[in-house]
Amino acid sequence: MLCLLRLGLALVLGLSTIASPARAQSDDRHIEDTMKRATRFMVEKAATNGGYVWSYAADMSRRWGEMEAYPSMIWVQPPGTPTMGHLFLDAYHATGDDYYYQAAEKAANALIAGQQDNGGWHYFIDFGGEASTKRWYDTIGRNAWRLEEFQHYWGNATFDDAGTSEAMQFLLRLYVERHDPKYLPAVRKALGFVLDSQYPIGGWPQRYPVKNEFAHHGKPDYTSFITFNDDVAGENIKFLLMCYQVLGSDARVRDAIIRAMNVYLVTQQAAPQAGWGLQYTLDLKPVGARTYEPNALVTHTTAANVAQLLDFHRLTGDRKFLSRVPEALDWLDSVRLPVDQITAGRAYPTFIEIGTNRPLYVHRRGSNVVNGAYYVDHDPSNTVGHYNSVRAIDVAGLRRRYAEALAMDPREIAKTLLLEAGPARPLPRYFLVEASTSSDLNTSDVKRSPQDLARALNAQGWWPTPLRATSNPYAGDGAASPLPGDFRTTRVGDRTDTSPYYSETPVVGISTGTYIENMRALIAALVRNERK
Repeated sequence: MLCLLRLGLALVLGLSTIASPARAQSDDRHIEDTMKRATRFMVEKAATNGGYVWSYAADMSRRWGEMEAYPSMIWVQPPGTPTMGHLFLDAYHATGDDYYYQAAEKAANALIAGQQDNGGWHYFIDFGGEASTKRWYDTIGRNAWRLEEFQHYWGNATFDDAGTSEAMQFLLRLYVERHDPKYLPAVRKALGFVLDSQYPIGGWPQRYPVKNEFAHHGKPDYTSFITFNDDVAGENIKFLLMCYQVLGSDARVRDAIIRAMNVYLVTQQAAPQAGWGLQYTLDLKPVGARTYEPNALVTHTTAANVAQLLDFHRLTGDRKFLSRVPEALDWLDSVRLPVDQITAGRAYPTFIEIGTNRPLYVHRRGSNVVNGAYYVDHDPSNTVGHYNSVRAIDVAGLRRRYAEALAMDPREIAKTLLLEAGPARPLPRYFLVEASTSSDLNTSDVKRSPQDLARALNAQGWWPTPLRATSNPYAGDGAASPLPGDFRTTRVGDRTDTSPYYSETPVVGISTGTYIENMRALIAALVRNERK
């Protein structure tokens, strides 16, 4: 069983065949050659000042993170620059080749260059400077209809989408690798950011320093609210645990972890609606965020928080984290759709009205950010296409985990306690690859053999990938009146909407995600060979 948030137990690799040493060495050389050719392209051709976006046109004429990026930009959100840093360290551990460590250092230097004075990060880093960033927000960002988090430039750092979290986890990991003192100031600055931004009750705002300047469509600025959405609290706990694990038993860090765990308890609602919302006001009332995220209880957030409570129990041995898990699971069962309304295994409406327990469904009208608007009702037809209105949740699996937790031997729990004072403990050797090296978890990697991946790598050193995600180039601000067309269920509006969407005729280009996944498969093959 994996310990909390990738910090834990090594998986045992099942052995199926035994190759001769000479054959294994030959296979490894071919694998490492493929890895090196692909990595040289990314480091020496695709990178901007050591950092990366998510995808690139084959001729580098356009590039994207979550949205279209300027050539001067790198992306912090996964799978961006910090993810690449983790991948390079995994490759370094698998090969011993210092080239990968140097690539990780370049990624780290890019992140440090974009680390804010407060210690956190924005979604992206623009080496073109503040004027370039503001120009991007005034054009591309402002016209992203569905991505409201990019419509306004707060100028602060964000915990959203794990960008700040993954950046600081990677920098900590790089520091621990050789204890190079040049990385410690950035790590300590990031730790200070997490500690300073935490509310006394234990949660975190989505953005910090707190600002309240982007109220629109009658809704308040949501970025100061206590946030569970996109696992803000869980990711920060992960980083704090890593710091506590490798930097020493700091009482401030331990207190922050305990308060963060406890915020899950105090924000759970009373039965019979014993779930959680995406965010909370400071007086602990569930509250919406973007205009298509209403004030409601949220089923997938509830399931995620239950899973966290089960992990917290394993970390601490404290049964208070189990006490109200059955209420939450019973509530999820109470909002499950009838069998005849379930499609593709999605049985749980995303949003549930507080008080009535009725599903809420999100719709939109208009054609762009200027004339468009979102609204909520009880009608499940014609819901927005970019935000799932119904979720697949494994409640039965959570019940099994709860039963296992109840039956757990306290002596076994004692072996996994991470909040006990003691000497520093090492981080896992691999961050992106460890799970995929288990014979029962790597089915996707089995389909991508090293030989297939070597053949697929083109002469330039990148894996040609259909870029399904694309966007309209900036074409000016949207019109005040809707243009012809039905945009109720599409991912993008009219031609002025800069939100990303899926193309029916994708062009072939360079994908950072494809590089990462293929490298994971190659590294996993090396690790399997090493363990035979």
